[in-house]
Amino acid sequence: MTQHVRDIMTTHPTTVEPQTSVAVVARKMRDENIGAVLVAEGERLRGLVSDRDLVVRAVAEGGDPHRTTVADACSEDLVVVGPDDDVDRAVEVMREHAVRRVPVVDEGHHAVGIVSIGDLAIERDPGSALGDISAARPNE
Repeated sequence: MTQHVRDIMTTHPTTVEPQTSVAVVARKMRDENIGAVLVAEGERLRGLVSDRDLVVRAVAEGGDPHRTTVADACSEDLVVVGPDDDVDRAVEVMREHAVRRVPVVDEGHHAVGIVSIGDLAIERDPGSALGDISAARPNE
């Protein structure tokens, strides 16, 4: 039975405007226990920013986290998948572009979710180390 991205993706992704400060986004990630946030201008998906992006592209460059915007830290060369794409397509996209997370967009190009390498590990090989780690609840 073919499985679709919609079956394993994280729904209702957290989205911020490009002018949101890195500090605000970092707090959102902490408070919501997430590692990536979508960046959108109105309905237009502009990028994705991960916790690593915040560190490497903003903090490590000496930027003030309260003044540096997420637009300066996000990945803008997005690759996306659709909710009705096969899970194999999501794996292919991640491999081809060496990314760990891919936004899921509907036919109108509105973000409806994110699929991560952890989501795929839980689904494909739940007994693997990555599957175990991805399924575990984080320590508070």
